[in-house]
Amino acid sequence: MTESVEWPPSLWAAVTAAGPELTALAGSQTADVVVIGAGFTGLSTALHLREKGIGVTVIEAQEPGWGASGRNNGQVIPTLSKPDPEDIVARYGAGGERLVTLIRDSADYLFDLARRYDIDAEAEQNGWVQPVHTPGRIKIAERRVKQWGKYGAPVEMLSREQVRDMLGSDAWYGGFWNRTGGHINPLALTRGLARAVLAAGGVIYARSPVDSFERRGDRWVVKTTGGEVSARSLVLATNAYTGEFSSLAPKIAHEVVPVLSWQMATQPLSDNVRKTIIPGRQAMSDTHAELYFGRYDKRNRLVTGGILLSPFNRAERLKKLLAGRLQKLWPQIGDVTFDYVWNGYVGLTPDWMPRMHKLGPNGFAWAGCNGRAVAMSVALGREFAKAVEGAPDEQLALPFSEPAPIPFHAFSRRIAPLKLIEYRQRDAMEI
Repeated sequence: MTESVEWPPSLWAAVTAAGPELTALAGSQTADVVVIGAGFTGLSTALHLREKGIGVTVIEAQEPGWGASGRNNGQVIPTLSKPDPEDIVARYGAGGERLVTLIRDSADYLFDLARRYDIDAEAEQNGWVQPVHTPGRIKIAERRVKQWGKYGAPVEMLSREQVRDMLGSDAWYGGFWNRTGGHINPLALTRGLARAVLAAGGVIYARSPVDSFERRGDRWVVKTTGGEVSARSLVLATNAYTGEFSSLAPKIAHEVVPVLSWQMATQPLSDNVRKTIIPGRQAMSDTHAELYFGRYDKRNRLVTGGILLSPFNRAERLKKLLAGRLQKLWPQIGDVTFDYVWNGYVGLTPDWMPRMHKLGPNGFAWAGCNGRAVAMSVALGREFAKAVEGAPDEQLALPFSEPAPIPFHAFSRRIAPLKLIEYRQRDAMEI
């Protein structure tokens, strides 16, 4: 169940046009497919199903984009956060190779989908850069370029001088970039996907937390307080929020640790300063485990973020911490004022791998975004639509496995912020 968390309004909520007007689920309904969760994966799944003429109903606990899909930083990154292609293939075999291909192409797929449906998501496909913060970590960049290059990704090593020119800072020692990455307004993308689903004839119910789902005969029955939907197929697309409104799919909810990630947006930077800080407007996240990242929004706000150990006065403490970090990385930024500070859950798995599951006949789920959900989850929606249509496993980029709940999950969740101590120690060490 949801811990006591303050959900402050985000930059994205402040600047994004309102989403479609939706009603709550009431009474008994039927559908070909029922999708739980109106985030990136759920809405992408629904849209791809409607493209094939398959009836679909989406049930959302709050509003489309209320959860992680509307609260994240909006970086479109076509990699996993830690595992490289060889790790993915070693874990999942042939299914892992298909997943690597999906991830490789995921950024292009997201930007193409937004263009195809004319979704104004403030999309900028200027690339994603991962600079390295110590000389020894150049080995990380070299390994990732080698492995992703082997699978055809448009990756390129960057020297220290190239990173300095690209990012406007001497803080890093080189790195690599992927030209297909970039950034978007995630809430605008989510609301745009919702509109596209509705325009294509799909149904979306909001403010309808799901209490339970079960297999009844040859149908899936999903129940809320106000009603139920019966369907031949089910897709559970709730990721880090799977256990936040009810005891929904506890084995899946307990295989990820929801960690509160904070996002922050500065006042708009002046043109002169902005042209010296990430002048090409790429998305950036470096090799720190403690999450040093940043990108611009449409209004030239620098959007960054971080995490803290203690829950006490987090917003104000983060403002001070992140202002100092930005001034250290970019002294030319001057005084830093944050206009927006907000948060949302990131679903972490112990090995940083996503998890895909079969819930039963024609029932599917996934969890474990590990901070890389934006691009990957939109592409996964296409794959879940294929699975619902009956595509065999060997044609899907969905390496299915059994849920693996984390032992003592409640304790692991409580102490998860303490990992920050380990991250800081590791970040300070050379490799």
